[in-house]
Amino acid sequence: MSVETIFAAVYAAFLICAAFALEWLSAHTHQRALRYRTGGFTYKSDHDHWQCPEGEILWPQEVDHHARIVRYRARAHVCNACRSKHRCTDSDAGREVIRPLDPWPHSEAGRFHRVIALLLVALGALILIVELARHHAAFETVILLGLLALLAFAGRYLLRDVLAHPANFSDRPAG
Repeated sequence: MSVETIFAAVYAAFLICAAFALEWLSAHTHQRALRYRTGGFTYKSDHDHWQCPEGEILWPQEVDHHARIVRYRARAHVCNACRSKHRCTDSDAGREVIRPLDPWPHSEAGRFHRVIALLLVALGALILIVELARHHAAFETVILLGLLALLAFAGRYLLRDVLAHPANFSDRPAG
């Protein structure tokens, strides 16, 4: 087995790992950001509202279909009289909580990171295809085809959400 084939196989395996590490890190960061923005608040999906730690209900005030979010707001006079206001908000209009309409893989950030991960997998596949064309030893071919199959499964997994929920581009003409 040639040294070039070994390096290509190791690099392709590294690219698969990097793609899924990027996928995991971006999903993890997204969830942490959501928890930070809603710290202490509880979402009640059965009634579509948030409840603050002091018991105030935040009802939906606006659905922004362009930004793909729902804005929830507490009543201003309740927040302004709350003993915990200084820890919660500096707004005199009441606390606002934003909930994304789309789950992580379908959000703009999710699609961006997913496409980057797909590009890493495609680069790994390209490297393996070039190596297959250059080396024809049976053992090398089996190893490279096995890794290529793994890359194909990884690419199919990453591609399914991108194809199922394409980007929501505006219908407005640019300019």
